[in-house]
Amino acid sequence: MPDTFHEQIRTALDNPTLQMALDGNAERRLKALNQAFATLPENREALRQRAHAVRAHTIAHLDHYLDQFIANAQANGLIVHQAVNAQEAVGIVLQIARGAHSKVVAKSKSMVSEEIHLNHALEAAGFNPVETDLGEYIIQLRGEPPAHIITPAVHLTRTQVGKTFAEKLDIPFTEDIPTLTATARKVLRRTFLEAGLGLSGVNFGVAETGTLTLVTNEGNGRMCTTLPPLHVALMGIERLVPTLDDLALMLYLLPRSATGQKLSVYTSLIHSPRRPGELDGPDERHLVLVDNGRRAMRQSPLMEGLYCIRCGACLNACPVFREIGGHAYQAVDGRITPYPGPIGSVVSPGLFGVPEFGHLARASSLCGACKEACPVDIDLPKLLLRVRAAGADLEGYKKTSGLSTQDKAGTQPSVKLRSHVPLGMRLSLRGFAWIASSPALFSMAQRLAGFFSRIISPRSEWLRLPRFTGWGYSKDFPRPTTRPFHERFATLAAVPSANEYRAIPAQPTGQFEPAAETKPVSHEALVDRFCEELTVLGGAARRCTVNELAGGLLEDLNDLGITALQAWDEEHFPAGLIPALRLGGILVQATPDPTLRAGLTGALAGIAETGTLVLPGGGGRPQTASLLPEIHFAVLRQTDLVQTLVEALRLPGLRDFPTIVLVSGPSRTADIEMTLTIGVHGPRELRVFIV
Repeated sequence: MPDTFHEQIRTALDNPTLQMALDGNAERRLKALNQAFATLPENREALRQRAHAVRAHTIAHLDHYLDQFIANAQANGLIVHQAVNAQEAVGIVLQIARGAHSKVVAKSKSMVSEEIHLNHALEAAGFNPVETDLGEYIIQLRGEPPAHIITPAVHLTRTQVGKTFAEKLDIPFTEDIPTLTATARKVLRRTFLEAGLGLSGVNFGVAETGTLTLVTNEGNGRMCTTLPPLHVALMGIERLVPTLDDLALMLYLLPRSATGQKLSVYTSLIHSPRRPGELDGPDERHLVLVDNGRRAMRQSPLMEGLYCIRCGACLNACPVFREIGGHAYQAVDGRITPYPGPIGSVVSPGLFGVPEFGHLARASSLCGACKEACPVDIDLPKLLLRVRAAGADLEGYKKTSGLSTQDKAGTQPSVKLRSHVPLGMRLSLRGFAWIASSPALFSMAQRLAGFFSRIISPRSEWLRLPRFTGWGYSKDFPRPTTRPFHERFATLAAVPSANEYRAIPAQPTGQFEPAAETKPVSHEALVDRFCEELTVLGGAARRCTVNELAGGLLEDLNDLGITALQAWDEEHFPAGLIPALRLGGILVQATPDPTLRAGLTGALAGIAETGTLVLPGGGGRPQTASLLPEIHFAVLRQTDLVQTLVEALRLPGLRDFPTIVLVSGPSRTADIEMTLTIGVHGPRELRVFIV
């Protein structure tokens, strides 16, 4: 490993504040993940294998699905750009930004933007890019890169955040997390309203519909894709799924693996820009598809790393990451990679070069915790060993025309490897391979090692390694046995009773089949489940008849002292509701107004298993009614409830809406010390009337 990497590791281990922050994150995160996976609709391992198969198929046929996705996205009205490298991607974004009415750029979370160093380029061009995810905003104020792909401020304590806010935002010092969150909400609300350009990432692109899928919790992603007149989405070309059913599968796994949620608060399905007559949404939506080494990586032995869905589960599980944090993962020149942890130790060499980042793969015990945690079952230990062993310059891989070798023959592409392993180690490994390939030589070597080890260490079962090896300070080597395992096994096999035992497989053998269709349940049972799930999320559900609806709403509004609200058009509610509210003294308007405290929407559907509302946009359904106010009221018809996410994504006509948002409770964050805080950029309250 480079000396700089060693220095970063030592610095991290000697930092008690960092150790406290990392330990707290790991404990809380793993507990939440275990609880969330216990609620899966079917066996977790079966879902993992299905997800792995979907990702493998998609990457194997990437060109086909990319062409399909681009064609459908363009048919939806998106302006699609393709960038071969980071420089092209930055140039495209700058060209679009120059057409905006404001120099303020509101940024939602995007790892691709970190990868291409977009913020630096925007600032150099005179723009003011503002990170609006709470964790990203905190580290931007501190001038630091993200320390984790999901929780970028995981390395900081509330005291450090409080000091940063006091220094940068000129507020009194406080360690109170709700106060810090409210401060960020107030400051960033101005950014959303002033921005000429909103920039976001993309979690998944759906090939069959051209859909952009964004998964967020705070509401900043919706703000960035709804309020500014221009929206630019940055997407790595590998982030595709073939169908909406495949998207549902990924959404069962991603939130649970990333944050321990059944479904994130906001799952946005974006199809098109604002249509004529609509009150909100950008006039233009641009999609920038970024290669930046992904096609080359697809032709390499590290191809499986492209299956990653960026959940961060392997980071949380990795014993090395949990000790050194994300900032220790640096290139030989000291640059911090945007992708740390086990997956980053594969993706960083794969995208940016093994000579610069290949040493990161050595920061692993190969314990396999990352593979067990991965929701798409990426064999990370295998990939880490490939990075270690190959030392390959990925730009030197020979590509085949059309589909890769794996596409055609089902095998890994052949590559030209360039070894960077030290000469002494290469000679030692070759000697070991020569001995190990001969049973007779290997048996003799075992016996000799056992004999001489007793001369070197006659009184101990351990061999003390000399300090010059670098291991002698903390590691000892067990003394080899004089009786090899194969001799002991031969003796055991001769005992008749030993042959009576057979290993019991942990899982059934064979291929996992897709889950059977869920059995229908009564509307009453669906309502009960929906109310239960929504309550757990911090929302409130109230059952009533159509005749009781207006009275119930007026009662809540009067109790809250609310006299005006933003609402969908009257036709999307039960007959007579809006006139009754107006008769009750409530000013009802459709035009967005950031000063209004309440918004009222209907719902296309409700998902019982997660307590989720399905809110379409367009056609007199302004998205801002469920986004800008601090309190969101919603009316859900009991007959519109469905049991599962899969059923919701199969509803007819979904593609006809410019946007669809799945809302699961009020906005939330846990970016400061993994402490849950309700109410960030979106509403602080969600009250659903079920009629």
